Amino acid sequence: MMKIGMIGAGAIGTYVLDKIRDEKNLEVRSILVRNEEKYKQFEDKYGVNLYTDFEEFIQSDIDIVVEAANVETAKQWLPQILKQKDAVIISIGALADEAYNTKINEILEVSGHQLYLPSGAIGGLDFIQNIKAAGLLKEVTIETRKPAHTLVDEKITEEKIVFEGPAKEAIKQYPKNVNVSIALSLAGIGLNETKVVLVADPNVTENSHTIKVLGETGIATFNMSNKPLPTNPKSSYQAAVSILGTLKKIVQPIKVG
Repeated sequence: MMKIGMIGAGAIGTYVLDKIRDEKNLEVRSILVRNEEKYKQFEDKYGVNLYTDFEEFIQSDIDIVVEAANVETAKQWLPQILKQKDAVIISIGALADEAYNTKINEILEVSGHQLYLPSGAIGGLDFIQNIKAAGLLKEVTIETRKPAHTLVDEKITEEKIVFEGPAKEAIKQYPKNVNVSIALSLAGIGLNETKVVLVADPNVTENSHTIKVLGETGIATFNMSNKPLPTNPKSSYQAAVSILGTLKKIVQPIKVG
């Protein structure tokens, strides 16, 4: 049984709680929240302990911490978590800063703990990592298409490319819209070499991603169109699902991919 501590109890956190309730190898024991009264009902509903103090939370009876909050929270607590526990984070934007990323790697090397990064709203990362491991990865490009109003203030009637360039620059200009490009860069050829195209499209209602990969083993294209989480239109359904998938993969004796 893997005992889980969770940071955040919003739409994604609640989705994970609901899905884990019937899992025999997974159990959420502790949740770190800002407002204990707001989530008081979770204690009876999910059989968890609520904490507002980080040190009490991290010292509770847990094996791994799942972050389901936001980039700021993930960035704040991740170094302290990894000194003591394994972690799963969905706010991969916390790792966009290269100096911070280096710090996290140094902590992991000393502590021996593991940091798991769910694939979030995209797929194909296992394919990319395999080619990278062999030193055969040449090019990675991602085109992200989003409803126009989420990217531009003016009203447009035709699709518009609002950014085209390296992932490192995309993150600076659109920090709330390119979380997937960070995951892709970490899995592949890095923030400087991963190419990002961001498109504002007035004719779509869902986010979509097209990833193109070129390696010495061949080429691949992955297309994904993502629906929002039913309980919160601002959250990605696939991102929530990827946390659950990552946790189940950790405890499964046979790991695919």
